[in-house]
Amino acid sequence: MSPALPAAYSQAALRGIRCRCPRCGEGRLFRKWLKPLERCPVCTLDLTPQRADDFPAYIAMIVTGHLMAPLIIALSKDFHLGVAAMFAILVPLAVAMMIGMLQPAKGAVIATQWWFGMHGFRKERLPEAESAETAPKTAGETAGKTGRE
Repeated sequence: MSPALPAAYSQAALRGIRCRCPRCGEGRLFRKWLKPLERCPVCTLDLTPQRADDFPAYIAMIVTGHLMAPLIIALSKDFHLGVAAMFAILVPLAVAMMIGMLQPAKGAVIATQWWFGMHGFRKERLPEAESAETAPKTAGETAGKTGRE
């Protein structure tokens, strides 16, 4: 049985964000909260080459910071809250956002590594997707992009 390979990187990344196997989209990706399985239980994709390391944490920090900044500004300008009230609102919210984003971010990083064939993953593509990416451009496509016909 052939796995249902994703047609585009975005589909593989979305599967990773959903904590599913990037190749088949059906098997779960993690055995524990941040511990990936060694193999997908459905398509048997070997997940041991993944090297997500600290990158998911950096993604979670950047996203949390960018989402929290407008909230911090709004709370400080529109509401006259003391420092203790600000900390009571913002710290638990930031911690919850960070913890909630770590696993989906790690899934997306693993899916990215699989899609691009990094760290020992085998680069797999659908035949149509591969031929569309490597097909030489026709004269009409080139002329359309430069404005000449």
